[in-house]
Parts: sequence; structure tokens; C-alpha cells
Amino acid sequence: MKADDLIAEALLLPVELRTQLADKLLQSLNPMRKEIDEAWAEEAEKRVEEIRTGKAKTIAGEEVFKKIRNRLTT
Repeated sequence: MKADDLIAEALLLPVELRTQLADKLLQSLNPMRKEIDEAWAEEAEKRVEEIRTGKAKTIAGEEVFKKIRNRLTT
């Protein structure tokens, strides 16, 4: 099968299967990436839980950028 034929067939798949296929192909190019992605997913879940339980608080993005601008200009 030629690459063009394979691509054409893949594009006919439902979006969920195309997403899975793309993920598997990307993982095959960089196997360590999966471990990194899993670590970030765990960190994101931890942070969401900390916000839900009140252990951490959020800061509005505009406030963060304002503080950064102030630090850079003083």
C-alpha cells in the first residue's frame, strides 16, 4: 500500500479513531513523549483537585500579567 492510499483511508475514519491513530503515530516517533504526557496529565489532575478542595487558589490571568509587567518595569 502506498503512503497516499494509507492517508486517504485514514482520513475516512471517524474522528475518534483518527485521534487514536495520530496519537499512536506520534508516540512511535518519540516514545519518551508518552511518559512526559502522562506525568503532565497527573500534575494537571493534582492541581485541579487542589483547586476543588481549596488547597490552592486561582489568580486571574490579567492580574498575573499585571504583576509581571510591574516587575519588569521597576
